[in-house]
Amino acid sequence: MAVFSIEELNWLRPAPSDFRAKLRALDPTIEIEALVELANHALDLNKLTQLNRALGKVDPAQAKDAALSSVRLAVLADATTEYIAPAIRASALRHGIFTTLYVPDYGQATQEVLNPESGLTSFGADMALLAPDCRSLGLATVYMNPDNAKAAVDAAIAQIRSLVDGLKRTAIPTVILQTLPIPPDPWCGHYDRRTPGSVAAQIAAFNEDLLDLAEEQSLTVLDIATLADTVGRSRWFDPAYWHRAKLPFALDCVPLYADHVARMLGTLRGKARKCLVLDLDNTCWGGVIGDDGLDGIRIGQGTAEGEAFLAIQRYALDLKTRGVVLAVCSKNEEDAARLPFQKHPDMLLREDDVSVFIANWTDKASNIRHIAKLLNIGTDALAFLDDNPAERERVRQMLPEVAVPELSDDPALYPTALAQAGYFETTGLSADDEQRADQYRANAARSVAMETIGDYGEYLKSLDMVCEARGFDDIGRTRIAQLINKSNQFNLTTRRYTEAEVAHMQQNPDLFTLQIRLADKFGDNGMISVMIFRKGTEDWICDTWLMSCRVLGRRVEEAALGLVADAARQAGAKRLIGEYIPSEKNRMVSGHFEKLGFAKTAEEADGRTIWQLDLAGYNAPAQLPMTLNSPPADAAA
Repeated sequence: MAVFSIEELNWLRPAPSDFRAKLRALDPTIEIEALVELANHALDLNKLTQLNRALGKVDPAQAKDAALSSVRLAVLADATTEYIAPAIRASALRHGIFTTLYVPDYGQATQEVLNPESGLTSFGADMALLAPDCRSLGLATVYMNPDNAKAAVDAAIAQIRSLVDGLKRTAIPTVILQTLPIPPDPWCGHYDRRTPGSVAAQIAAFNEDLLDLAEEQSLTVLDIATLADTVGRSRWFDPAYWHRAKLPFALDCVPLYADHVARMLGTLRGKARKCLVLDLDNTCWGGVIGDDGLDGIRIGQGTAEGEAFLAIQRYALDLKTRGVVLAVCSKNEEDAARLPFQKHPDMLLREDDVSVFIANWTDKASNIRHIAKLLNIGTDALAFLDDNPAERERVRQMLPEVAVPELSDDPALYPTALAQAGYFETTGLSADDEQRADQYRANAARSVAMETIGDYGEYLKSLDMVCEARGFDDIGRTRIAQLINKSNQFNLTTRRYTEAEVAHMQQNPDLFTLQIRLADKFGDNGMISVMIFRKGTEDWICDTWLMSCRVLGRRVEEAALGLVADAARQAGAKRLIGEYIPSEKNRMVSGHFEKLGFAKTAEEADGRTIWQLDLAGYNAPAQLPMTLNSPPADAAA
């Protein structure tokens, strides 16, 4: 029977047998891409430690050149982090992150948070991970009196709340809370969960209150309780290591824990995947459709193999429900490949579930590039599921940025590999997520309409577009934060803000904010643009301007500028100031402000440019190919 071990990170390729030799042969100062390639293997604690040492020679500027996002992370733990911190730093490479860590001495995390003169304050962290332990929080004592148990839980939550408040005073933008795993040793056996005084019941109550705190303050949660349950709590906890060295969990689990921390950092920096690309033969069904025919492929209830392939399709549909786009990339004749989607009674996936369907005899790496182009997303936003190890390796060679999980020979384990890899990690869900696949499919219909009409201006008019703009609000907040953290190409500054920061922006009178939605005759595109301007007496400065690439060329940016200009004029401002900060992916908008009539006033050596629009000389377009619905100018502030 096939075995899938999440502690061994089985969705990753095994580490090279000559890992140490490969690492020694590298010059980390110039070969950071090679370090990333090594990180994309299942590395044990020793190898992660070795990789971390090599990372110490890498300059952050080189990391940026390798398309890695930088994160300054404070790890605030109640236990020993001697082995954990290097593993986090090395694991972060496989999630597109270059980390600089700040780890207080053992037992000093609380003092560092609460002391305004501490090293934590001067470190300037982007993110802080609060990783408490049930023993340090006073939740390791049993009580016969339920009131005493409740008091212990309340005190533990109060301690976490005080640390969150302290981190806010330290101006750390992103706080990650960590749930507590329940130790495996019972007090009352099977009665533990029913008595409030047991350690299990106290920790369960604490975790519920922690989630409430996260919801209340829009904080991120790293659910280690569920991770420990998945591994097995008796394997997660190691009393011997706790007593000897105050290690919070077994050393064998450090690589897994580090990967989960790292994937959360990647998600917060917009690195989560957006599209699952599926092979077909022996991936979505058993057999080869071109050889076996519709009656010969194996799928459906009644056999273990057929049900396993159904489970793969069901998991793909579950991902689609929360906004992950599905695509097909198969070496097949297209008519044959589509036949099961159209006519097989046991297929769960249907053609309407797939936004891009490519079946031909071209190599899969080229087809995957084409899928990304059609969806107007980067290849680094794709994950590719294929049973064939040769095809997986070819795609990894040609497109190392594409996530390709390693698979066993048992299709029953394919959904587990995909789920445990964490490619589609998210920090929140919004109403727009459910509509995303339909939005991408509608975009393809728009492309066909443009080709048919020919004249682009007439095409835009034919779309019957309706654009709605309003300031940030509670309803749109989750989606606003998603766009801020996921948009890379049409993003003038690529500044990232958490949902908690977006909530504060709603109430800030010194900011002008806009969320913009767009619908047309083919469907609702949902929220497609976010803007943040910082108000000054005479100058309004553009902090953030981003748009979904699905709506490029629709003249929405002209409509948005008109709204900002009207509001700024009414407030007495004389100029709008724009800023372009180049990144690996936003070169397409380097001339954005120039196209809108701004004049360049400064250019720095790193490519950053400053632009100015004189409001006295600005006139909004007289006609736009859309109906614009927006509140009065001051209502969007």
